[in-house]
Formats: sequence, C-alpha cells, structure tokens
Amino acid sequence: MNASHFIGVDVGTGSARAGVFDGNGAMLASAVQPIETFRPRTDFVEQSSTNIWQAVCKCVREAVSWAQIDVASVRGIGFDATCSLVATDEHGSPVTVSPDGNDNQNVIVWMDHRATAQAARINEGNYDVLKYVGNVISPEMETPKLLWLKENLPQTWQRAKKFFDLPDYLTYRATGEETRSLCSTVCKWTYLGHENANEHVGCWDATYFESIGLGDLVAEKFARVGTDVRPMGEAIGSGLSPEAAAELGLLSGTAVGVSIIDAHAGGIGMIGATLAGTPPDAQALDRRLALIGGTSSCHMAASQDARFIQGIWGPYYSAMIPGMWLTEGGQSATGALIDFVINNHGATPELYQQAETSNQSVYEVLNCRLQSLSKDRKVPASLTRELHVCPYFHGNRSPWADPTLRGMVSGLSLSATLDDLAVLYLATIQAISYGTRHIIESMNAAGYRIDTIFACGGGTKNLIFLREHADITGCRVVLPKEPESVLLGSAMLGAVASGERNDLLHAMATMSAAETILEPTKGATMEYHQTKYTVFQKLHTDQLAYRELMTKHFD
Repeated sequence: MNASHFIGVDVGTGSARAGVFDGNGAMLASAVQPIETFRPRTDFVEQSSTNIWQAVCKCVREAVSWAQIDVASVRGIGFDATCSLVATDEHGSPVTVSPDGNDNQNVIVWMDHRATAQAARINEGNYDVLKYVGNVISPEMETPKLLWLKENLPQTWQRAKKFFDLPDYLTYRATGEETRSLCSTVCKWTYLGHENANEHVGCWDATYFESIGLGDLVAEKFARVGTDVRPMGEAIGSGLSPEAAAELGLLSGTAVGVSIIDAHAGGIGMIGATLAGTPPDAQALDRRLALIGGTSSCHMAASQDARFIQGIWGPYYSAMIPGMWLTEGGQSATGALIDFVINNHGATPELYQQAETSNQSVYEVLNCRLQSLSKDRKVPASLTRELHVCPYFHGNRSPWADPTLRGMVSGLSLSATLDDLAVLYLATIQAISYGTRHIIESMNAAGYRIDTIFACGGGTKNLIFLREHADITGCRVVLPKEPESVLLGSAMLGAVASGERNDLLHAMATMSAAETILEPTKGATMEYHQTKYTVFQKLHTDQLAYRELMTKHFD
C-alpha cells in the first residue's frame, strides 16, 4: 500500500502554487506559476479565473512530477486563495467585472478599492452584521463590491448567475459542486456562521441585503451567492470530477476539502503547533497570534468567546479553528509597500545592479548595507532616528479601518544614495511592525494576552523583518518547521476530506510543528522603539489634522 500524500493549492495575489505533502506535514515538492493582473483604472485590480485555473493545473502537475510519487497515493487536495470576487454565468463561464467589458477580466481582486463609496454608504446604516467586522465594513469585502457591480455594470449584474469567493470558485472548478466555505462567507460576505437555521450551517441576514440595495439576491433565495455553506475540510461531493482530474493530472474521485482563505490556511498551518512539548489549549491560544505576511498581512487570533473590537474584523465563528471565534486584524500593504519603496527611489538602479553583480536579492543587498551602517551602534534600529514612515499608502485595514488614509514620510533630505534607500527600507519595515503592535494592543485590550507571534509568508524569509517585529511588539516570534505554512494548511484540508485525519484540529496537531524562536531585545532597544512608536501614532493624528484643515478651507 502506498504512503498517503496530500496536495495544497494556494492562489495568492501574483501567483498560484501547489505543494505535495506526506502524512507528517513534510513538503516533498512544490511548483509556482504567475497569474495575470489587470489595472484598468486607479484602485481597480482585476484577474481572470480562466488564467488562474490554468496556472493551478500547471503547478499541480509539476509539483506531483517533481515529488516523484504515484498519483494514486494522493488521497486529498485542498484549495486556498485570496478573498477575491469571481463572476460567472449559469454555466460557469466568465462574466466581466471590468469597465473594459472584457469577459476574461471576471475577478475583482481583494485589494481593489473601487467600492469605497459603497462601503461608506453601508457603514452609515449601522447594520447588526457590521458588529462582526469591527463595526466598519471594508471596500475589500464582497457586499460593497456586489453593490458596485449592480450600480455601475448593470449588464454584468444581469448576466452573472454565480458569484464566488475565489477559494470557492476553485473547488467549484475541481468538483462541479457549488459548495461555499464557512471561512470565506463568514469573513468576507457577512454570513452568520454561528446562527443555524433549518439544519443549515449558519444563515444570511436578509434584512441587511435588502437594506443596502441587494434585495434581488434575497428574492432569489441567495442562489447566486450560495446556499450550501460547509465547514473547512469537509469532503465535497464525489471529489475531483473527471474533467478536473484530467486537467490536474490526478485521479477522478480524489477527495476535495471545502476551501479556505489563503491567510487562514497559513493560520491553521502553524497556530496549533506544539511548544515546549505541549499542544495549545484555549488559554494558550489566547497568547498566540498568527501573522501571515505577503503583499498584505493578516493578524489572526482565536478565542472561545466572541470578542468585539472596533476596527478589527470579526469575531467570526468557526472561520479558522472549528468551534472558536476568529479575530482578524490586517495591513492592506506590507510586502507591496516594501517593494514600492525599493522600486521608486533614486538609488533603485544601483541597487538592482549590485544585486545582479553579487548574485543576491535586493533585500540581501539592503540588509548587508544596514549591517555595515549599524555596526558601531548600540541600537542598530536607531539608524532611523530622524526618519519616520506612516505606512498607510493603501489605507489602513486595522484598527483605524480607514481606506482613505495615506502614507507619509518625515525626515527626507536631498540625498538619494543606496545607503539612504537602505535606511528608508528599514524605516518602512519598522512602520509595518508598529502597525502590528497597534493591532496586538487593540486585541489585548479586548481580552487577549498575546505574547507570541507565529509567522509565515514572504516577510519571514527576511531576518530584519522578523527582528523588528519581535523588538517592536515585545513578542517572541516563532517560525514553523514547515516554512510553507499556507500550502500546508491547504493540504490539511485534503487530509481531512480524505478521512485520514478526523477533523481539522487533528490535522493541525499531527501535521505542524514549531522550529525557530526569536526573543525580543530589551533595554535600550525597547526604549528606542517606545519613543518611535509615539511618533508613529502622532503621524496618524497629524494626517487627520491636515485633512481637517484642508477640508475646512477648500471643501
């Protein structure tokens, strides 16, 4: 009998990935494929579900080939993706969401802010469901985007017969079943997962949809947005359809688990790991935060009781850990902000030339420069003493929950050398870390006792990113044994769907483990960051004062 293997598929903002894992959670091979992105207007970000599925199929086939396993040993597959909105017709063919009118552009990407006005209008209503999103709905969520489509693209609204969150679209393509995930619907669609009705898991709030202008979805009994909402990892239908199996290079009938959002896959892939030989109980989870970094960042914690926190998304019932309430903070631009700073500076060409010459990444070049610049300093972080960054270049997701905020830099000079770029890069990472501290403080004020960060994602490959997060938050930072925690989390869904794990908690306990622990620096470093954190908070206060002054005189 062949050993069992499980596949995790992760669709991020810029690429699709697949990983093959054994039953212990060790990754045997992975593959990645880029996906296309379209930006027809400012704040409009679109993709193609056809292109995404093609990328998924290619990387699954490559990962299985590189793992050198028999496809018959693949017992289950799980999918995660960004919480992007997909529109199709009744046959599953793409329907445009773009002002360009191209049906191929049928995905509104999570970071698209076209629905800012619709979100603001919804927030004026003080609807009961808003208490489950920190009392402020974001334009990154799906009901404002649906409302935008109805108001601005009426032909699309008429033609589109199915709306999916991208993770659920992937399981639809894989199985032909229109199952929706409790994770996606609760976190991004205002589905009430804690309220059971007629033996269903959760229910939609019809009054909310009618009040905001989406009453036609209610009249259709929510057929377009999903009526079969199931817990993550539950087996869907009969597994892979023959068509999808052929495209993926797997066997028809291979178990497919109900999907999950990409960041939440990272959460289940590491937050349940054993520390000091003991698996976490509810009290231990009160001290843990899952930080999943990428283009943006998510900060997730779980509790037995619902905790309502202004500006922090949730509480979401069973949206990550079964039977527990999820609290979800986030930053709209982290990796994207760091790359923006690096790629838009006078020293950018020199940086890339040095990286090519030395066969290093641009981050490694900058980190080496910072090490050299700080070698005689008691507090290496103090290179940024005169340089301060407000990181809200794409608004603030948590805890201000204000998409209209903008980035600021204080302390620039007429110099634009590579060393200047290195210090600005450090100041940007510090600003992101201060944002994480702000989120943790808001959570702890509501009952959490977070002192440990479990981190995964692109930023965790950068020692300076990790060091600044530990020193600035005062939390120890734990890195999982399997660095690809997002892919592992998705593979866990496949393991549960196959029946080889009893449930998601069983998969978390047996397939994940902690490895490296970074302790925060105390003393002078802690004092330095306390002072800089005060400046960080004042940058926000000052921006609001500038806005009020300009509005008073020119609106």
